[in-house]
Amino acid sequence: MLQDELIELANQVRHIKAEVQIVEVKAAHEGCPKKLYDTLSSFSNQDSGGILLFGLDEKQNFAVVGVYNLQDLQKKVTEQCNQMMPPVRAVFTAAELEGKIICSAEIPSVDLAERPCYYSGVGRVKGSYIRVGDADLPMTDYEIYTYEAFRSHVHDDERVVDRATSSLMDQNKVNAYVSRMTEERPGFSKLSDEQVNEMLAITRGSVPTLAAILNFGLYPQGYFPQLAITAIVVPGKEIGDTSQRGERFLNNKRIEGTLPEMLTEALAFCTRNMKVRTIIDPNTGERADRTEYPIEAIREAVLNALIHRDYSHFTEGTPVQIDFFENRLEIHSPGGLYGRMTIEDLGKARPDLRNPALATMSEFLLKTENRYSGIPTIRREMREARLPEPVFQNHRNEFVVILYNDRLNEESDTMAEQKNKDLLLFCSIPRSRQEITEYLGIGTVFYAMKHYVQPLLESGDLIMTIPDKPKSRNQKFVSARKE
Repeated sequence: MLQDELIELANQVRHIKAEVQIVEVKAAHEGCPKKLYDTLSSFSNQDSGGILLFGLDEKQNFAVVGVYNLQDLQKKVTEQCNQMMPPVRAVFTAAELEGKIICSAEIPSVDLAERPCYYSGVGRVKGSYIRVGDADLPMTDYEIYTYEAFRSHVHDDERVVDRATSSLMDQNKVNAYVSRMTEERPGFSKLSDEQVNEMLAITRGSVPTLAAILNFGLYPQGYFPQLAITAIVVPGKEIGDTSQRGERFLNNKRIEGTLPEMLTEALAFCTRNMKVRTIIDPNTGERADRTEYPIEAIREAVLNALIHRDYSHFTEGTPVQIDFFENRLEIHSPGGLYGRMTIEDLGKARPDLRNPALATMSEFLLKTENRYSGIPTIRREMREARLPEPVFQNHRNEFVVILYNDRLNEESDTMAEQKNKDLLLFCSIPRSRQEITEYLGIGTVFYAMKHYVQPLLESGDLIMTIPDKPKSRNQKFVSARKE
């Protein structure tokens, strides 16, 4: 970080009077803060890293108070960094602001294979933290496990189900699957039946795997009651809204069975509860029915939830959720994105497979391509239906796909033009990415930048305050003309 960037960052914090996801403010005018471990851990465990900003006092409305001794501060912060596992290597920058010295310590992110970064003095379980807004929160056992599982290549879909036996699986389906796989892999002819079952992850030591139970079991929910789907229709925009008759749910169904059976029943539920609009082609006069959401997009979202959800002991008590609201459809999948995948990478980068056995079985049983085409298909189907782009959200313990219907969200050209004018007026003073996203009422910064900010930058209506560093975290956007 350059000195000018440090000063700009300090002034930005003083302006908004708040810490943010990547910035933690510490006074340090009376000495070095003694317990930085939680922030060092949380910054190291997020992809963007973070910045410790010393010399502003939150208790004094973020006034500039300076640091007590720059050299000693850097020494003692470094000592705390060295007590982290793995050790943290901070990059320091100092600058003068209002006649006082302020200092920043940039904390780089730790590679995913080395996470979680934790304070060695209390160990991994108690010393691992995650950043949520401006708070450093202790990691849950599940969050710690997800890092360890990725690092150790643990695949929970291949774990054995001790109570299960082969007699409680549909042997006709098992045999059909084995025959198909044997045809495609001639080398299997040299193996015994038991060896083939091991190679296909149907059994481990003659005991059925979770993947086999979910695909071939006579009743999988007998072993795992919550590895099912709950589907509801809400008479409003939020959970808790009620109909005029006081109903909380217009429809409420629990969907059980094998993965193929649950997929079929889930699509039937969605079809029954979707509105259908009749469209008349103005050129041909032909009539066509259009469902509220494209069924192929729903299929891919539900399929991804069933195959790529987390199946660890920590989440086996949580079902997949399908929630119909007045203006949207949400599909909730237990467990966040796996491995190095980010929201921005979805549909572009090759993902790490959380459940490789399920993914392989799905090619035969669910007729999937297993070629990472699910997300692009959802996007394409929504675009061809002239519906808003799907929204993907990655939370601490779940991944959510949101499909909006056009009744409340599809904008006409006039409405879109007015929204652009309103945004340019809002940006008559420089605004950050986050401020613009919140103003637009959009769930992700990525979507706001791609669909609203970028077109205005290309047209010249909006300009960057730091044009030579377009990706700067301090970047802001301002209108090129007065509205």
